Amino acid sequence: MAAAGLLAACGAKETKTQEPVQEEGFGQAYIQMTADTTIRVGQSKRPPMEKRLFSSQVIDQQIEKVKQQLGTNPYLAWMFENCFPNTLETTVHYSNDGGDDDTFVYTGDIAAMWLRDSGAQVWPYVQFCKDDPALAKLIRGVILRQLKCINLDPYANAFYQDTTKVGEWKSDQTDMKPGVHERKYEIDSSCYPIRLAYHYWKTTGDATIFGDEWLKAIDNILTVFREQQHKDMGSYRFKRHTDRQFDTMGWDGLGHPAKPCGLIASAFRPSDDATLFPYLVPSNFMAVSSLRKAAEILTAVNADADRAAQCKALADEVAGALKKYAVVDSPNNGKIYAFEVDGYGSHVLMDDPNVPSLLALAYLGDVPLNDPIYQNTRRFIWSEDNPAFYKGKAGEGVGGPHVGPRMAWPMSIMLMAFTSQDDAEIKHCIELLMRTDAGTGFIHESFDIDDPNHYTRPWFAWQNTLFGELILKLLADGKADLLNSCQR
Repeated sequence: MAAAGLLAACGAKETKTQEPVQEEGFGQAYIQMTADTTIRVGQSKRPPMEKRLFSSQVIDQQIEKVKQQLGTNPYLAWMFENCFPNTLETTVHYSNDGGDDDTFVYTGDIAAMWLRDSGAQVWPYVQFCKDDPALAKLIRGVILRQLKCINLDPYANAFYQDTTKVGEWKSDQTDMKPGVHERKYEIDSSCYPIRLAYHYWKTTGDATIFGDEWLKAIDNILTVFREQQHKDMGSYRFKRHTDRQFDTMGWDGLGHPAKPCGLIASAFRPSDDATLFPYLVPSNFMAVSSLRKAAEILTAVNADADRAAQCKALADEVAGALKKYAVVDSPNNGKIYAFEVDGYGSHVLMDDPNVPSLLALAYLGDVPLNDPIYQNTRRFIWSEDNPAFYKGKAGEGVGGPHVGPRMAWPMSIMLMAFTSQDDAEIKHCIELLMRTDAGTGFIHESFDIDDPNHYTRPWFAWQNTLFGELILKLLADGKADLLNSCQR
């Protein structure tokens, strides 16, 4: 059966939609809910069937299963039903016009595809691919599109569906190309496609994604990573006319000086905020694990010993540098991982609420959960010693300069739950998520720690999908009774 026919048979729609599917209230930067907002628990916030960009009977069956498991917590079950399919139903745009699977994924209320976000948005669905051929094709298309994006510009973080489009950031002083939405160089933009491809391959056994586009992308990633080790200054610069300090890079667009030490520089963080010191520690950890995954694929699928050896050698070099430069002494927490370093001895102690982050190191599998340095770091992150940790009357969590002070990101709360071994802590996190959704049934980018009715980005698909992933994990871990005991 042809790809389009297979997708249609399984309920998917082939689409070339250029703008996000809008729901009432979506697309606003900040939202202020009134105190008398009506909460209609049980009234699904999913788009009507005819407006969904993708439908999956397997996903629908999973949603019904979870709703039954959360039978005595209707609010949490309602949030799961709204959030888990959000990426599939509102952000994915599949086509096979070019003769192969091609899936473009909006981040939500922005009609562009971030390599990081798209890789995370579809991640929890991979486990269902063997039971849903259309879903497998959709995710296969995401991977192939990501590889094409890397090969269009390996320094860019976000792209347009139309590769001829010149976007809103065309005035940025960097090497902007048509098809690029934003050219903020971030290490994780190269890592997420490898992570997704590896997971898809291990789950489905489908190695057809590892062709010429894959090999070209690996070459581009290796080139960028080596350039950004700053052994020789690379070609990347970035300057923007802006009143936001973290939206541009200092030192004539080159960023803070960094001493070559084996680590890879990242101009920007996963939040799309500029780094203070270039060697972003959590992203370097992700680079190590991603390069090792790439080496395994190159060996097992491509029989490419040379590229595999290059990936292994670079991973080993970065790993050695992390041991030497990433661990610092904290006044109240012992040895912890620094957030950023410069190779000269300077470091930043904080965390970013996005992923990769220091908190997410164990979630990503980049360090063992019981690593004592990680556990020290985890305690530091969720404390007043962390300048990006906020706690107020309504909630708590990690924030940062991207949105501003006193705005906590639910993503940090979810990562706290993902990496917790304490039922009381997990329950606290789930109740925080339930109490800070402003009665919408969705997870937002950030919320005011004193008033969760004030929040940013009501349509942020990554956070919604991550919430669904968390609930599935906790149920798989036997935490149904705990989840049912949570109260809003």
